[in-house]
Amino acid sequence: MTDKVRLTDGFHRRLNYLRLSVTDRCNLRCMYCMPQTAFSWMPADEILSYEEILKVCRVLADLGVEKVRLTGGEPLVRKDLERLIGGMADLPGIKELCLTTNGVLLERSARSLYDAGIRHINISLDSLVPGKYKYITGFDLFEQVWAGLHAALETGFSPVKINCVIMKGVNDDEIVDMASLCLRFPLEIRFIEFMPIGEDSFWDPGRLMTNDQVKKVIEQDLGTLHEVGNPGGGGPAVIYTLDGAIGKLGFISPMSHHFCATCNRLRLTADGRLRLCLFSDREVDIRSIIRKGISLEELESFFRKVVLLKPRGYEHLGKLQPSCSRQMSSIGG
Repeated sequence: MTDKVRLTDGFHRRLNYLRLSVTDRCNLRCMYCMPQTAFSWMPADEILSYEEILKVCRVLADLGVEKVRLTGGEPLVRKDLERLIGGMADLPGIKELCLTTNGVLLERSARSLYDAGIRHINISLDSLVPGKYKYITGFDLFEQVWAGLHAALETGFSPVKINCVIMKGVNDDEIVDMASLCLRFPLEIRFIEFMPIGEDSFWDPGRLMTNDQVKKVIEQDLGTLHEVGNPGGGGPAVIYTLDGAIGKLGFISPMSHHFCATCNRLRLTADGRLRLCLFSDREVDIRSIIRKGISLEELESFFRKVVLLKPRGYEHLGKLQPSCSRQMSSIGG
């Protein structure tokens, strides 16, 4: 990176992490992520091209963004994703390239993703029971995901994390089984609280199980959890270990333990909208200015100004709890 002043918002939070959605399309239809009624995918010409994405990332890397996570939808359904990854790996300043996937296509893609430059993989997996997995996702593809998980471990990705959203009456009876995976595999199992994301969502406050409750269930069966904080820094997960475990457990608690004060993230949607806060529906159109031919210098100045619009937190938006109207699948998580 150059000696330029790093990107900072109006509350002195350094912004060094970009979550980048490369597509809104997905090969699953998870109940908490996507509309459960009829909907349409974004038209192809509204999705940022790889060249447009790289232009944005080149400027952000020069301003101090060090970590980029590719998301979707499901990023592996976008053609030639490795070409984008390779271009991002070549950008000076980018230290971490990560990918969040549902794992369905991971077995066949693991080696090419690794060779392109991805090192950290997150796999969304909310059930270890094939029938329940089908109920949550809409498709009977658990075995493909399980194979993809093992392919990621065998290829050498590290860390490999499992993202699990616990919902009362749906998969809360699998908490111990999920947590036990860290006893058998070098995985970080991350329990994420169910959130009201999307107007047409599966959200019901009666389905919310806080991570304090999840931890109690784990300790009753598997023993004391030992907090190690967040060794990687900059993320919302609080990490724990269990005696005898070769992996770890992480807890992300946006509903019960808010972490807005330490937020270091920017989000770029697949259609080129800069989202400064997950829980704010205020977005900034980046696609239009890029397609008008804005220079790198002008884009840098634009980012410096626009990040000052990042809110302090969801409470300062007049909300009683974290929420937003846009679907998670179109935001990118």
